[in-house]
This record gives sequence, structure tokens and C-alpha cells, in this order.
Amino acid sequence: MSQSRSSNQLVVPQATAALDQLKYEVAQELGIAIPQDGYYGNMATRDAGSIGGSITRRLVQIAEQSLAGTN
Repeated sequence: MSQSRSSNQLVVPQATAALDQLKYEVAQELGIAIPQDGYYGNMATRDAGSIGGSITRRLVQIAEQSLAGTN
């Protein structure tokens, strides 16, 4: 599990592992290496934003499919 100083809290704390897995999958698809030590200070802002944006798009797509009943 990654360390975070963010004050954001997950609505479903058990989703942490799934979100971390999704982060690694998206980063791999984009060809961006996630730091193994968990320190993101050397990662370009553009890369971090690309990962976050792709995760958000994927989560919205999953929610839309779930609401439409096509899941």
C-alpha cells in the first residue's frame, strides 16, 4: 500500500488495494514507471497527471456501465 500525506479519505477503505492495482495497470499502459520506493517527487507532473486522469476516466466508465446495467 502506498504512503500518502493526502487528507482525502476513501468512502470504501477496502478499495485501497484495487485502486493501487489500477494505478499500476494504467501506468504500465501509458509506459510510465511508478517509483518502487513510493517517492513521487522525481516524477514529472505531466506523468502523474496522465495516470490520475486515466484512472478517473476508467472509474467513470465503470460507474456508467454499472448504472446502465451492462457490467
